[in-house]
Amino acid sequence: MKVTILQLDIAWGQPEENIRRAEALMAQQPDSDLYVLPEMWSTGFATEPMNIAEDESASISLQWMKSTARRNQCAISGSIAIKTANGVYKNRHYFIDGRTERFSYYDKHHLFCYGGEDQFYEPGEEHTVVEYMGFRILLLTCYDLRFPVWSRYADKLQYDAIIAIANWPESRQNAWQILTRARAIENQAYLIGCNRVGDDAYSHYRGMSAIISPIGKTLTACPANVSSTASFLLNLESLRQKREKFKVLQDRDIR
Repeated sequence: MKVTILQLDIAWGQPEENIRRAEALMAQQPDSDLYVLPEMWSTGFATEPMNIAEDESASISLQWMKSTARRNQCAISGSIAIKTANGVYKNRHYFIDGRTERFSYYDKHHLFCYGGEDQFYEPGEEHTVVEYMGFRILLLTCYDLRFPVWSRYADKLQYDAIIAIANWPESRQNAWQILTRARAIENQAYLIGCNRVGDDAYSHYRGMSAIISPIGKTLTACPANVSSTASFLLNLESLRQKREKFKVLQDRDIR
């Protein structure tokens, strides 16, 4: 499965412009099976979603994800600030499978209280693992990375790869690089970490998006501070062989 990270410089509150930017990055890697966008890729990290979040039923960003995935026969992953039909705001991480025209989503569980995200958004309470091209993929969003218990591989939470999307600022860049590798190592899983670049009213973002191996090795990475792509061909059989040879997961804590 060829995975491409789309490290995007997000224009604040401008979905149409961000769609254009995403399309330009996708065109650099036209044959990928899975494209991964950052957290709130269409607007920027809007902790106060009024007049920013899109109505889910009429979201041009979600419709673009669906139509583009279908047209290119690929999958697209990324989160959107949305307002549901019952008026609740969600930081919703979508996984759109254009080959089957099915889509799944994960609502961010750990809202970023330090930035006030919890004041307006409702947290999700369930994990989401999607199956695509033989891979079982766990969806995470930004702050979730700091909480290993939530993402711990378990009898009822088995997966082969993690997609972790983010608006992770430069001021905490070191944590991003450590935590993405820690989550990969402790769960013996690939980790696809997509962070944004650029600036908003609160932070500067360096990106440093990367695909990490199950032993914590950087397989590919985007350069800092520029919109760019990074692609890698994930090998499911190789992962299975590594897990079978070095049986870390067999010795995991079950309580």
